[in-house]
Amino acid sequence: MCEVILHRGPDGDGFHFDEHAALGMRRLAIIDLASGEQPVYSEDGQVVAVFNGEIYNFAELRQDLSRRGHRLRGTGDSECLVHLYEEHGTEMVHRLRGMFAFAIWDRQRERLVLARDRVGKKPLYWRSDNTSIWFGSELKSLAQDPNLRREVDPVALHHYLTYQYVPAPWSIYKGVQKLPPGHLLVWEQGKVSVRRYWGLDSTPRPVVDEGAEEERLRELLLEATRIRMVSERPIGAFLSGGVDSSAVVAAMAMQSPGRVRTFCIGFEDSRYDERHKARLVAERYGTDHHELVVTSSLLDILPRIAWHFDEPFADSSAVPSFYVAQLSREHVTVALNGDGGDECFGGYQRYVLMGKARWIPAMPHALAVATARIGDMIAERTTSGSPARQLGRLMQFAAEHPSRRYARLISGFTPEQKLAIYSDELRELLAETDSYRLLEEIFEHSSAGTDLGRVLDVDIATYLPGDLLVKVDITAMANSLETRSPFLDHHLMEWAAGLPIGLKVRNVRTKLLLKRAVAPWLPEEIVNYPKQGFGVPLAAWLRGELRELAFDMLTDDTARGRGLFRPSAVQDLLRRHIDGADHSVRLWSLLQFELWHRAQAVLDRPVTTETGCPAPLT
Repeated sequence: MCEVILHRGPDGDGFHFDEHAALGMRRLAIIDLASGEQPVYSEDGQVVAVFNGEIYNFAELRQDLSRRGHRLRGTGDSECLVHLYEEHGTEMVHRLRGMFAFAIWDRQRERLVLARDRVGKKPLYWRSDNTSIWFGSELKSLAQDPNLRREVDPVALHHYLTYQYVPAPWSIYKGVQKLPPGHLLVWEQGKVSVRRYWGLDSTPRPVVDEGAEEERLRELLLEATRIRMVSERPIGAFLSGGVDSSAVVAAMAMQSPGRVRTFCIGFEDSRYDERHKARLVAERYGTDHHELVVTSSLLDILPRIAWHFDEPFADSSAVPSFYVAQLSREHVTVALNGDGGDECFGGYQRYVLMGKARWIPAMPHALAVATARIGDMIAERTTSGSPARQLGRLMQFAAEHPSRRYARLISGFTPEQKLAIYSDELRELLAETDSYRLLEEIFEHSSAGTDLGRVLDVDIATYLPGDLLVKVDITAMANSLETRSPFLDHHLMEWAAGLPIGLKVRNVRTKLLLKRAVAPWLPEEIVNYPKQGFGVPLAAWLRGELRELAFDMLTDDTARGRGLFRPSAVQDLLRRHIDGADHSVRLWSLLQFELWHRAQAVLDRPVTTETGCPAPLT
């Protein structure tokens, strides 16, 4: 969706939808290729809509709308929106099953409705004053407006350094917001109201027959996969070799009339390479399997990635995500993936760690501070995933409340580490801003029956839409590829949310019920193999290929001139990392911010197309 503007007319007594801008929007065509143009209109032209995403239950919606007397011109999903709005108003969102960001303009009421899908698969930015509202799927489209100063919001930066992404409703620019997942925005007569229309109920339900629950999970996953296989374009799947993507490929193969196309990325470093696992699944189901080993220079790909991400984004797995999307697009236009399996069914090792942490007794404050400092030192000097690193993590958050323990566990920068690198001015400005409150509020309002269940709710509300879905959507769309996620079907998610936590994480085992359910579908090695994740050798990159780039970009006059960070503190992080301590996540966060800033936030330089992307190294 391009930038679209609603503004007050020259006579001052009416609002006007900028249809010229709406006509410029582009959506990757998957369904209704012949007649799927946008905007779409109601029969009388009084309701107008633009839309990004896919509505998977569009066939049923079309049948119902036709029975109600509506004239449907095309064969796809977009025009369902205007007629659903005519029938149900803003409550229409409850009838949609899919991923979407849409805008509806009601000319008669002079009312704009913006909505984002339940989980946050599709982005939606907006800003408003008393006379106009701007909105779009890309922040760079709003940045074309010369009245937007592209000024970094220090609070958004503060949150970014904690989470490695800018969480909704903030955006990196002052005056621009993201509509949170599962929310509606209504704009009438210059006034904005935002409300939540969907959230998970994680109240645990009693389970009498675990075998029946396994069967129900298989049924839900098969159905969620089937409806996501509808496409007029070639379709395939990402296959990492993990349980989630393997289960999706299995569900596709069982319901596909032909061979499923699968795509896998590998690394020369065997610690990060899972191609051998992906091949087991590909061989079992006879897929048309494609692999790529990432060998091209990071110095070539990082400026492209920084341009495509509208905000600073520091999840390093964006690099392999970009490559797997690029590989897939050579063969298909739509790719299914396993996103959401870990959050819905308890797949991360950090959940095991949080389960262990509940046995840590309360400590006197002085002892807790000393323990945390020792934990910091251990974590800095040990390898990711090692028992020693886990011990350090446990010591780091020993004295915290469970919600803050988890926040500390996933932090890129802890509060203390942020204050240590901030300039005096930024430190004073943000002294009372607590990034951990975002997680605490979700934790406190969760209906889950245990602290660990509340942690899963936190990830579904924050990490999933703020990190994982942003990463996959942007890297895929950068390559004109659409991705679909069966595990994020809201019917499946709502069912999974009510499972007792013991069917997700039990002692050191993760995804207990899911693994049992899909075990008949997959090779034993896939089900029993420890989770590896879509990781990259980040620490080694920053000591090798990216060492010079990191030093140059983080210490040159341009970076110093921003006045945000203490140069000596940044230089100290760089030196200590080269000497063997692991500061890779923090350095990567600073590097990605700097790359993004040079590509997009320079006030006297226009935001260009990718082919004209300004070189961020100057």
